[in-house]
Amino acid sequence: MKKLIIVLAVVLTASMAFAHTALMACFTEGEGKVTCEGGFSDGSSAAGTKFRVEQNGKTVFEGKFDQNSEVTFAKPAGEYQTVLDAGDGHKVIVKSKDIN
Repeated sequence: MKKLIIVLAVVLTASMAFAHTALMACFTEGEGKVTCEGGFSDGSSAAGTKFRVEQNGKTVFEGKFDQNSEVTFAKPAGEYQTVLDAGDGHKVIVKSKDIN
């Protein structure tokens, strides 16, 4: 019985570790704007989560997701990448070539 409880505890802990994956999708808005929407695979909001835009190794925009788990920024000229950074390995990168 003790072994069963230990096995169940390990399985439940492992499944909980994978239940909170960060997600982000970005799309172009009219007039040179880009909007990114963030969240987590368990349905929780990304409101207040750190966000940045990097270009040529430098941060060109920094902010946080709003109460709707969105952030909008001016589209940089050239290639760039967007980063949702929730810490503890919860990081998502979307490259500009993948944004429509």
